[in-house]
Amino acid sequence: MIKTLLCIAACTIPVASFAEAPKMANGMMVDSSGMTLYMFDKDTVPGKSACTGGCAELWPGAMADSSDHASGDWSFVPTADGKNQWAYKGHPLYRFSKDKQPGEMNGEGFKGLWHVVKP
Repeated sequence: MIKTLLCIAACTIPVASFAEAPKMANGMMVDSSGMTLYMFDKDTVPGKSACTGGCAELWPGAMADSSDHASGDWSFVPTADGKNQWAYKGHPLYRFSKDKQPGEMNGEGFKGLWHVVKP
């Protein structure tokens, strides 16, 4: 009887759902909204973003929600304000502020330092 009640209680507790990590779509990495993600050549220290100030305004980090779960090649890079930015194989991921619709790649090759993440 007690085992049955424990099972019923355990089975009815809501399970937290984790948001998806960025994913590959149409040959490039995108966030959950389908926006293109980029890597920055100046990010040379693993786990740290070199894009700050005005750079971060033009290239906002691909931010993780508090419920997101990183695993495998996916990790988080801590930001100055205590939030988490998605990283792939230790490389922080960014959006480009001039990409307005999913699938746009207006930041590809920007100043020779920004690149669409591709498989």
